[in-house]
Amino acid sequence: MNFLKNSIRTVKTASPILFTIVIIHVLGAIVCIGGLFIDDRTLAGVNVWVKPLKFCISGAIYIFTVGFLMTKYPYSTRKKNILNNIVSWTLLLEIGIIFYQASRGVRSHYNQDSLFDGLLFAAMGILIAINVLVMILFAFDAARLKMNVAKPIQVAIFLGWIVIIVGSWVGGQMISQLAHNVGVADGGEGLPLVNWSTVAGDLRIAHFFGLHGIQIIPLFALVLSKKWKTSNRNKVIATIIFGLVYAAWIAHLFYQAKQGLPLLKL
Repeated sequence: MNFLKNSIRTVKTASPILFTIVIIHVLGAIVCIGGLFIDDRTLAGVNVWVKPLKFCISGAIYIFTVGFLMTKYPYSTRKKNILNNIVSWTLLLEIGIIFYQASRGVRSHYNQDSLFDGLLFAAMGILIAINVLVMILFAFDAARLKMNVAKPIQVAIFLGWIVIIVGSWVGGQMISQLAHNVGVADGGEGLPLVNWSTVAGDLRIAHFFGLHGIQIIPLFALVLSKKWKTSNRNKVIATIIFGLVYAAWIAHLFYQAKQGLPLLKL
């Protein structure tokens, strides 16, 4: 709990614009929850406000993570401000498009029903592509610069960025087929809230775990560094092994989905 409080204080102080965008995402999630109760419209079998709710939660976690990790890079204040603004405004525009399309009761992703819908979907692709370039920069600098963290954690951050880049590539695979399901049309039976298909392959699962590798792998290294009394070398080796196992898990999820198999068949 103290770690979370200190992290919030750090992001709020060091990256006020990122912190503001996080708050906007949290408020957006609250609006979506309200929408679930007062709006009965559905899209692909689920309430129209489920998708923006998921993106608000996931986006808030990612933006907060970027704000916190940014303080660990030896960047100049000017470079930090530039990166903060790029991440903030691109992701705010993306969630704005998702909200707007949900309010209209139409798809935000893979929507080619009209020229306008297609342009909005293309704009989302450009906004995410910009963020992927920022991720590549973070990964490159985590490999070459001395960050203000212990060596195992820096290795974990590097691995986390590599995994999230792979997760973004999985997102690109969904865009190329204009769908996230494999074997059946999007929609149908799925797990609660996330709506991952329980009858066919679903690329969103590998995409989800890939995008959150930047939190899971560094958190593993952080706990390891605090709890395991051993040399840095052993901690680094353990972190690399964990990162490789996590990456293998994502590869398995991707392969499983491409075979048309659900994560859980209910």
